[in-house]
Amino acid sequence: MSAATKPAPAGPLLLVLAAVVSVQFGGAVAATLVPVVGAASSVLLRLGIGALVLWVAVRPTLRGHSREAWRTVVLFGLALGCMNWSFYASLARLPIGVAVTIEFIGPLTLAAVLSRRAKDLVAVAAAALGVLLISHALTVPWSQLDLVGIGLALLAGAFWAAYVVLSQRTGAAFDNLDGLAIAMVAALAFILPFGVGSIGDWTAGVWGKGAAIAVLSSVLPYSLELLALRSLSQQAFGILLSLEPAVAALAGLIVLGQRLEPLQLAGMALVVGASALVLGGARHTPVDGG
Repeated sequence: MSAATKPAPAGPLLLVLAAVVSVQFGGAVAATLVPVVGAASSVLLRLGIGALVLWVAVRPTLRGHSREAWRTVVLFGLALGCMNWSFYASLARLPIGVAVTIEFIGPLTLAAVLSRRAKDLVAVAAAALGVLLISHALTVPWSQLDLVGIGLALLAGAFWAAYVVLSQRTGAAFDNLDGLAIAMVAALAFILPFGVGSIGDWTAGVWGKGAAIAVLSSVLPYSLELLALRSLSQQAFGILLSLEPAVAALAGLIVLGQRLEPLQLAGMALVVGASALVLGGARHTPVDGG
């Protein structure tokens, strides 16, 4: 069997699949926390606990970096914080499967534009149709649509695309996970003034959910992907990431009891198929968002 047709090893594939499952079930837990403390406070808990764990584990080097490198990592942190904040705000208005599917348009469009392949642009058009189906935009009067929720999910997708670009630049400017650790602190500093107001209402249950979200949505998936990408092609990685909307719908069903209608499932299938086509052939693959 030639190297071109040799299948990807099962171990790394399972690691990425576990990362996808972890981040989406973390999102489902977040959907139960947002109504209690709000989107900003939920993000604050996730980033605060996640940044602490990552900082202790990585112990990033702060000296020897250029001004441009610091500018890049701060922008990376802002994109990370805004992505999480807008996505969590969308969870207060939309089922998680719908929110993730709409959000996925961001990195999907970025990958298609960077690849410049005609079939990728066609795939993005198919994914856009899928988003219209899953958001009920073609079947429900606009006055009855949650346009704010849809807009927040689209905004999260735009920040996800920015996150992808800045993540690549940060990875080139900092060793190992140093850039990510610093960026999470920058994101934490940005979100702190908006999320700290409800801290007096944080019960033990809120702290517990925050810790679960930090581990499931940040620490665990980042670590699993880091291990997997040492021996897994970006193509296989991108195809597995394309399962995120479907896994999000499953997490919404199991954790939140959210059921999607057949037309919404058809729309999700369009997005998943388009994502597998585009991200599977992209030169640069986004990491988990949301």
